[in-house]
Amino acid sequence: MSILLFLAGVLFVAVGIAASIALHEVGHLAPAKLFKVRVTQYMIGFGPTIFSRRKGETEYGVKALPLGGYVSMVGMFPPAKADDGGATVRQSSTGMFQQLAADARQAAAEQLQPGDENRVFYKLPIWKRIVIMLGGPLMNLLIGIVMFAVLIMGFGSAQPTTTVSEVYQCVVPADQQQETGQTDCGPADPAAPAFEAGLQPGDRVVAFDGREVTGWTELSSWIRDAAGQEVPITYVRDGETITATIEPLLTERPVPDIDGRATLNDDGTPVMQEVGFIGVGSQQELVPQPASEVMPAVGESLVRVTGVVLNLPQRVAQVAEAAFSDAPRDPEGPISVVGVGRIAGEVSAMEEIPLEARAATLVGLVGGVNLALFVFNLIPLLPLDGGHVAGALWEGLRRWVAKLFKRPDPGPFDMAKLLPLTYAVAVLLMGMGALLIYADIVKPVDLFG
Repeated sequence: MSILLFLAGVLFVAVGIAASIALHEVGHLAPAKLFKVRVTQYMIGFGPTIFSRRKGETEYGVKALPLGGYVSMVGMFPPAKADDGGATVRQSSTGMFQQLAADARQAAAEQLQPGDENRVFYKLPIWKRIVIMLGGPLMNLLIGIVMFAVLIMGFGSAQPTTTVSEVYQCVVPADQQQETGQTDCGPADPAAPAFEAGLQPGDRVVAFDGREVTGWTELSSWIRDAAGQEVPITYVRDGETITATIEPLLTERPVPDIDGRATLNDDGTPVMQEVGFIGVGSQQELVPQPASEVMPAVGESLVRVTGVVLNLPQRVAQVAEAAFSDAPRDPEGPISVVGVGRIAGEVSAMEEIPLEARAATLVGLVGGVNLALFVFNLIPLLPLDGGHVAGALWEGLRRWVAKLFKRPDPGPFDMAKLLPLTYAVAVLLMGMGALLIYADIVKPVDLFG
């Protein structure tokens, strides 16, 4: 049964990512057709074509390697200027880079048919080109928002309850956990107050120090303030109400933020404070949230993804170090589709977790992948969509400066000249993808350990 559940989780995410890629390309296709650009191909995947069908002037199909997709439009590259050699390459222009640009222009020219003169991409106004190229990433952003809306409004966000999920036998100092990673009890570690008071997983705390408990945040605050004091605690177990005495232990713990996560210093270490601690974990339950909570959650996710992308070389280097050493993987670092699928499978196979919670996690994974695709595709480098947007903006700036100083119009920016950089970036992206896949196989991210 676990294997079937694992495969079901992988399949769900695989279908979700495939649909996201297809809709990303629709985001390019729809405005291109709206602006009358002739689109020759809409393809999902790369490599040999498995299936295709022509409808009107566009061939729609699926290719063998499910590593993305593309929309092919006529006139992506403008013809060469006369001083660039025109339609032929001068005898002195035998450099590899120049030949790459000439071959690309030639291939683009061969796509043209009678009547395409005003249907080429490079002749569009700059704002229309930007709309076409941003259509794909914006589609991913829209999918991410919809998935987060389903997650937050439909399933709900995880909220701590006053039901105990686990009881620690002892209290391991926080600094010792950070320095050595040790969480097991040592001979010098004091017993946890909750363990001594007889609390067990499944108990629901209903009163503390004579006050009725209405929520986990409230209970945590009272425990933190009661260090060194013997106070009564009341909990319900299998319908029976039990009262015991407990003395919260004064110990260093991370200062929680408004969401219950540890507040961090500038160097990334948690802010510590001496407070009362009894040694219990809280069961989480999904509580549907209002629509007003969707966009803040999306924004928070975008900030995290942007932080990863801005430090991508360093993050990838950390993944490489972890893959080829004993160093742990950063759970907030980049992962491949293999890693996402593996997480989805592991979540689906956790039969001890309610089905609703597992389904919510899978929806959140697909939403998170789409937000990551949105941010990643905005990187201003070819062949990514952000590279095309940057080229269009550069062309607009050149033309504006020329008009300002009453100079001749420099004409469209020749993206073909950037093909060497495009190929270099493509090779780096493929190398990064291969590294992440390898790391996700030999040293997967552990979100549940």
